[in-house]
Amino acid sequence: MKSCEFAKEHELYGELIITSRYWELFLAPSQRYLGTCVLKLKRDCPNLRDLNTEEWCEFTDLVKNIEEAIIDVFNPDLFNWSCFKNASFRKSNPKPQIHWHIHPRYENPVFFEGLKFEDPDFGYIPRPITEKIPKNIQTKMLVILRERLAIDCE
Repeated sequence: MKSCEFAKEHELYGELIITSRYWELFLAPSQRYLGTCVLKLKRDCPNLRDLNTEEWCEFTDLVKNIEEAIIDVFNPDLFNWSCFKNASFRKSNPKPQIHWHIHPRYENPVFFEGLKFEDPDFGYIPRPITEKIPKNIQTKMLVILRERLAIDCE
């Protein structure tokens, strides 16, 4: 299992939303910021400088599609994308894996399926605080994002 700043040691990246030729998109286990996802490179790759041209090209297409889908579904005010590898280096034999945390950000509270989401850190960097949501609401988010992204990524 992989570890990072925004995922505890024994948590996975989350529920798979879509997969492309080079990347996998997951709905993050923590939804402190509504619509938080993780985009992970499928192959082992420790550094951004090691991405090949095809991976970078597909990444740029996915950024556009992911942001448009999340805007369509949740209407955030902005996005924070982060690529941290710090937690991997807390071990004696670090094996970082390229992945991006996608944090939609909201200036005002938003509701999804009757659940209120607040972003008390709006305007600042996302904080690695875990916030679980009910499984039925997480499943609804997953289904909606899968449907929306299936259209964009075909």
